[in-house]
Amino acid sequence: MRVAALALAALVVAPPPIQISERSRSLQPGELVVLSIALPEASGPISVRAFDREVVAYPDGERAWRALIGIDLDVKPGTYPVTVTAGAGAGRIHASYDLRITARVFRTRRLTVNEAFVTPPASEKERIDREAALLNGVWNAPASTRLWSTPFVRPVPQEANSAFGTRSIFNGKPRNAHGGADFLSPAGTPIQAPNGGRVAVARNLYFSGNTVIIDHGLGLFSMLAHLSAIDVHEGDVVKAGQLLGRVGATGRVTGPHLHWAVRASGARVDPLSLLAMLGTPAAP
Repeated sequence: MRVAALALAALVVAPPPIQISERSRSLQPGELVVLSIALPEASGPISVRAFDREVVAYPDGERAWRALIGIDLDVKPGTYPVTVTAGAGAGRIHASYDLRITARVFRTRRLTVNEAFVTPPASEKERIDREAALLNGVWNAPASTRLWSTPFVRPVPQEANSAFGTRSIFNGKPRNAHGGADFLSPAGTPIQAPNGGRVAVARNLYFSGNTVIIDHGLGLFSMLAHLSAIDVHEGDVVKAGQLLGRVGATGRVTGPHLHWAVRASGARVDPLSLLAMLGTPAAP
């Protein structure tokens, strides 16, 4: 009887579980996952970890939190746990949720182009290395608070015409996967901020030309590239829909278009996935 009573007491004092659910277009590389977390009681900040990275969650109600988890382009199929920890000390509770990632086949294109377009001249190496370090520093130092509060919007009205994740082979040489979506917008088309945030980069870069990077906070970034003109400055705070610049053909491109890339806690994700989960979906 005493053993049974102790077991019953243990059941009574055991804390209620954390409830976890997710929304996504699919659990495949390049997709954004919106994780919803419901706590049994009000608590302070919680800890979320996925794909061996810390993911900062934000409040979504009295006992509810959200976390944006990006599935990077290079993630292999398999089961990946997401761990959630809430509370402190003896009252700390834990939960785990499995993301079962399935394979995604990205298109491959093979092109023969001028070799000068494939391999940058040695004279540009120092600049390229310096700009790569700049971008790495930006991705690794996001704002610690959420800087957006409204749905995400399309930066231009035109539809995306270049598939995210496309693998290119130029003159037989594999290149990096296409980490964004291209919009075939006419030169001079106004570009609006996809959402609120702080302008982390607003300058000309070797590969992407005139480039604006917005830090939306909590590890979420938008990069808009190849602009003909930039109408914001580094450090500016922008709102959704605010003019950033105009479509152009600067950098290593062959014609005017807008390249929009999104990062979520270091993962490269399809901007159209971001719109589908947190904004105005793109036209099919």
